Amino acid sequence: MDFAGEILILTGTPGSGKTTTAKMLGAEAGSAKVHLHSDDFWHFIKNGAVAPYLPQAHAQNAVVVDVLAKAAEGYAKGGFFVIVDGIVGPWFLQPFRRLTVPLHYVVLRPPLDVAIRRCRERGGDTLTDPEPISALHRQLSALEELEAHAIDIGDQPPGRTAAAVIDALCSGTFRLI
Repeated sequence: MDFAGEILILTGTPGSGKTTTAKMLGAEAGSAKVHLHSDDFWHFIKNGAVAPYLPQAHAQNAVVVDVLAKAAEGYAKGGFFVIVDGIVGPWFLQPFRRLTVPLHYVVLRPPLDVAIRRCRERGGDTLTDPEPISALHRQLSALEELEAHAIDIGDQPPGRTAAAVIDALCSGTFRLI
């Protein structure tokens, strides 16, 4: 898998398998790769952070996504294939669309009950509240002109999801112009 100098935004609801898939893609043979876990960029805020799914987090989220996009572009220009793993809905795409490197956009879409179950099962300091998970699922199920960038993954195992993403990348149809 050689996508050196390009960026993949791998997104979906919590529990869609973004991070697991990103790690699998990062281990694939081919070009050097960087995995940017977008949650880390929110966790860099140590004082005054607002949960990113709350309406009052809009200004904070805009800054975080702008920084994330610039970091991704820096790595891509350095010759890496960059996998951005996080909830990057259409409402966050503008900073990425301004970049000067090729950009792919893949939305992993599990059924809502699967996403909620996975979030509850993984434990730790992760989102488990069904309300924001449901809201994000609704938002990422109404992609309008970006609907062709969604992959319905059902409850398939991670290896099949990674294979579907590789197929999507190789097809070229998930590239943003």
